[in-house]
Amino acid sequence: MKEKQIDQGDFTDYMYRILLVDDEILVRDAIRENIDWEGLGCELSGDCQNGQEAAEFVKQHPVDIVLTDICMPYMDGMELSHFLHDNYPDIVIVIFSGFGEFEYAKKAIQYNVSEYMLKPVTAMELTAVIEKMKEKVDQRQKEKKKMESLTRASENYRKNAQMIRSKAIEAFVTCSRDVGESIEQLKGMGIEIGSHSHFRVAVFDMDIYSDMYQLDVEKRQESALMAFVLFNISDEIVTRENMGIAYQEGNNSVCILFQGAKTRDFSHRIKSVCREIQQNVKEVIGIEVSMGIGDWVNSPEELILSHDLARKAIQYRYLLGGNLLLDMAEQQVNGAVPIYELTDELTEAVRMGKKESMELALSKIEEAIKGALVDKSRACVYLQQVIRAVSNVYGRVEGDEEKLRNQRETFTQRVTEQKSFQQAIGIVKEYAEQVFDELLNLNSSNGQRQAYLALDYIRNNYMDPDLSLNSICSYLSISTSHFSTIFKEVTGGTFMDALISTRMQKAKELLENTTLKNYEIAEKVGFSDPHYFGISFKKITGKTPTEYAREYRK
Repeated sequence: MKEKQIDQGDFTDYMYRILLVDDEILVRDAIRENIDWEGLGCELSGDCQNGQEAAEFVKQHPVDIVLTDICMPYMDGMELSHFLHDNYPDIVIVIFSGFGEFEYAKKAIQYNVSEYMLKPVTAMELTAVIEKMKEKVDQRQKEKKKMESLTRASENYRKNAQMIRSKAIEAFVTCSRDVGESIEQLKGMGIEIGSHSHFRVAVFDMDIYSDMYQLDVEKRQESALMAFVLFNISDEIVTRENMGIAYQEGNNSVCILFQGAKTRDFSHRIKSVCREIQQNVKEVIGIEVSMGIGDWVNSPEELILSHDLARKAIQYRYLLGGNLLLDMAEQQVNGAVPIYELTDELTEAVRMGKKESMELALSKIEEAIKGALVDKSRACVYLQQVIRAVSNVYGRVEGDEEKLRNQRETFTQRVTEQKSFQQAIGIVKEYAEQVFDELLNLNSSNGQRQAYLALDYIRNNYMDPDLSLNSICSYLSISTSHFSTIFKEVTGGTFMDALISTRMQKAKELLENTTLKNYEIAEKVGFSDPHYFGISFKKITGKTPTEYAREYRK
């Protein structure tokens, strides 16, 4: 049969070449005889009994699709997939596997396997899969031709004056050479820099090739080609609008130097041009682009300021997500995040078992960090503080310090590893919900939760001289008799025992570490009567406050 090379625009008459690999001859015969190959537009180029034979076959014969069993002697289906992935990446792979091998087979995703089929396979199922694989072959050939075309165009671009032009504009914008010399050089290239113009710089960066994703060598090479497409689209639009000059910066970024009158209308037009470029790039190559627009500057000598501000805007992609368009002239940045106030609100909701309040507090934290436009490291610090605050709430009940520390460290590490703030805040929300649910379920039947809330309330309000059994029961919405019963069951003592113990512990700390008078300390730990404080202190410690201070004060 005479082979026809695949043409990007026409696949209708092409016979797709299929190789069948299975160590059972009966399986190979059944597949060969029960599939209408010609009707599918395919030909069975060969069949092999193991991966080793198949590897030798593809070295000698062109193949589009490989159908392979997973368990075979000499070289199994996984090893064959590995070999094809490394040496013949255009071949589409379909793996057959028995029930016990199925999860094992799915691991072959790293070898770019396109489909997994559970044995036994019917002719109807295999026909449907082959139809899908034909589409995959077509798509890969189209992408290959597109990449080859872009490669040729990019190579031509780098050989012509456009590259020199971009380098000259970049040097002018970043002030890496004398501004006067740059203006003269650009003038020689037919680029006029307006002497009475104002300037802004926009920086464009493709999301998929950013540090939001893990890039392999192939992706890095591809990014330079796609940046060339981005440059062409940007250059065409900005030239059409007569608003400035597009140029490439390095291998992956594209910039525009806008020049004109510093008016609201011109600023509006700048954003419109940037949006149009975003949309066109998405339509042409299916890639989202983030854009930062620097503030206005009044002279060429200040261009570096606008450029660096635009570049900084791109860094907020971690915080605000991809497909970003950020005009730094419009940003009113409040760099302060009231994190302690926000975590107090969050931990109170977690303590009290109020899920809606907890979710609202988490949303406030998320919006506050985003609104502050902090960098990734600062955002991670804030989120780690949230995790620690929630962990402290749980720690007062759980008590297993090692378990809590390991759990906290795991979530903290996960937050740091995320490529976007949205993913990182999702980890924090997951942790908060986990702690919330565990607290809600933790021995709620015997009142441990209510007792814990009471102890926490005492720790936070011991300095209030009016703190009483009634006030704490009102806080917990529980009767005094029921509270007294469950509190004694959990703690082994009464509410007053816990309150006095807390106050005395705080009084000891103040006596040891400060030079406050006895009456001042009494007031700070909730005693309105200094004399009664002295009596209570001696009853607990065996010493008067003065004696205790003389012995222990540092």
